[in-house]
Amino acid sequence: MNSLLKRQIRKYVPEALASDPKLKEFLDAVDRSYTNYDEQYVMQQRAMAISSEELFNANQKLREEAEEQRAVFKKLKHLVKTLNFYDIPEENNKNEDRTAFDGLELLDFITAQAKKIIEIDTQREKLLKELERQNQELSDYAHMVSHDLKTPLRSIDALSSWLKEDYKDSVDAEGKKCLTLIRSNVEKMDTLISGILEYSTISKNQVDIYDVDLDKLLAEVIRHINVPSHIVIVKNDNMPTVKGDKYRLQQLFQNLIVNAIKYNNKEKGLVEIGFENANKFWEFYVRDNGKGIDKKYFDKIFKTFEKLETNTNATGMGLSLVKKIVDGLGGIIWLESEVNRGTTFYFTLKK
Repeated sequence: MNSLLKRQIRKYVPEALASDPKLKEFLDAVDRSYTNYDEQYVMQQRAMAISSEELFNANQKLREEAEEQRAVFKKLKHLVKTLNFYDIPEENNKNEDRTAFDGLELLDFITAQAKKIIEIDTQREKLLKELERQNQELSDYAHMVSHDLKTPLRSIDALSSWLKEDYKDSVDAEGKKCLTLIRSNVEKMDTLISGILEYSTISKNQVDIYDVDLDKLLAEVIRHINVPSHIVIVKNDNMPTVKGDKYRLQQLFQNLIVNAIKYNNKEKGLVEIGFENANKFWEFYVRDNGKGIDKKYFDKIFKTFEKLETNTNATGMGLSLVKKIVDGLGGIIWLESEVNRGTTFYFTLKK
């Protein structure tokens, strides 16, 4: 792939410039950077794929099973205490007092089962800690690799910028177009890496929880979004104050609102933000009248690096980031959509 890139660059560079030693240095830098990116990006995707849903689901399952076992063990301990309270004798006439004999057998059985449950519970706790440790190592690895990926990208961006500036009178229009394309792809990769870093920093188990005024938060989010003139954003008055983390909630609403704007193909676009009171939860929605999504893609869109369109500016991280935030806050997210009529994303947050 890098040889093709070098061929394309040489193709549009004038002959006088082709022999310039600076061009060779530039192409060598591109070659090294591209190779570095290609190998490490594959590793990055593999690491993120492992660390995202699989480890989280395993952790959740183990925690749920551990809680169930604790509840059973608590009941068994209470039963054992009750049986001990009656001080059932060890020797009884089986014909006269069969109940007492059954009580002793039951007591022995419960004691043995309780010991097994304790052993299983201990093993689960060890496995849970090991999974958490592996998850942390993968997160650290994502940070390290993402940092290493940004370094060659900066080199490519700087070199292409210098080449475009220093040889602006020598490179023809097609060459300038190619250099601009290189810088555009570098910018896209930088955005993707930043998305990976954001995704890896959101811990599902450690989130700062405090009161967040959503009226103020949404006003700030909308103020910083570039809203086209044909799009109108409408939100419910008196949005509730929720328990959560301001930074995570900003990311959550911003990603959903930006998506609603980006994929709206109507002359008069509309984005609605609202909520409903649902017992122990607040149920929020972000609704648009845009392109809509086919039902067969409903599960796919929440997966990391998945995109429904070949949009060069899309990273495939937005909705997976949204789902991870909602999961971390103890809620759920789903959607309803109809092609060419619009999409509504729903999610819940605990009160």
